[in-house]
Amino acid sequence: MSLAPLLIAWHSRTGASRAMAEAARDGAGEAALCLSAEQVEPDHLLAARGYLFVCPENLAAMSGMMKDMFDRCYYPVLGRLEGRAYATVIAAGSDGEGAQRQLDRIAKGWRLKRVADPMIVNFEAQTPERILADKTVPDETLAECRALGEGLAEGLSAGIF
Repeated sequence: MSLAPLLIAWHSRTGASRAMAEAARDGAGEAALCLSAEQVEPDHLLAARGYLFVCPENLAAMSGMMKDMFDRCYYPVLGRLEGRAYATVIAAGSDGEGAQRQLDRIAKGWRLKRVADPMIVNFEAQTPERILADKTVPDETLAECRALGEGLAEGLSAGIF
């Protein structure tokens, strides 16, 4: 298993979350391990010092595959992650607040420490066709994701969080 200070865990159906996670990984460089939610195991969480969770909001909640990752990993690492850094990026069709609240509740249970403001990217997808369509993430948003990854990696490296 590859070990890195920053674990970027993502799930995507339309490409937006994946693109944003990969941009954050590019910003963090070798300090990051970027895995799809399906690949994340408790050992990945234990090996990392910080986390970036990137997922879409589906039906006012985080995507099912992201929730599955937390369901599989939550109890095996409970009581072993306290104080570690985390941040979030949500790909939303409208407001993204439901997924954000859900992620924050899980992080609170693990006693993680938020180190960056929530990033919610609204794609304004309100019809079935637009919701299901592949998404193109604006360049400025990808730049923000790269900067977030870089900042998380530098903060972990410097021991700031």
